[in-house]
Amino acid sequence: MPADAAADAPPMPSILFVCLGNICRSPTAEAVFRAKAAAAGLDAVIDSAGTGGWHIGEPPDPRAREAGEAAGYSFDGQSGRQVTRTDFAQYDYILAMDRSNLIDLEAMKPPGYSGHLGLFLDFASTFEGVGESQRDVPDPYYGGRDGFKTVVALIENASEGLIAKIKSGG
Repeated sequence: MPADAAADAPPMPSILFVCLGNICRSPTAEAVFRAKAAAAGLDAVIDSAGTGGWHIGEPPDPRAREAGEAAGYSFDGQSGRQVTRTDFAQYDYILAMDRSNLIDLEAMKPPGYSGHLGLFLDFASTFEGVGESQRDVPDPYYGGRDGFKTVVALIENASEGLIAKIKSGG
């Protein structure tokens, strides 16, 4: 590739997925989106974090890993971390798993943040399990294993929509 072609390439998009503790929903979103982006030929910086700091340094919840790995996704190298104000300078998309975390992120957002701060499911198409009114990825932490499977399905759908938006230049 000619040297000037690299300079003309669009910048690599960066995406941060955020939930409460960074052990269930956001690491699942990171794992699913990483695989789907690679399959779509989309190079991106992808990470996850939690608004709370209870699980810093811990691996994703075993039930989240079990559901994600059963669907073919890898959680290798992931460990919990807490979102910081500096993340707003590093990520084009900061996507909350639910409205409660979005409110916390909006309170942290520095003036002048020009990226996209919003709900991840806003990128999902309507399909069985995601209706017009469902904008939150439900927290499966206190429920059974089926909740983790539902989270994977919701995240797969929203990942497809986000990839399409990024690839279309949006």
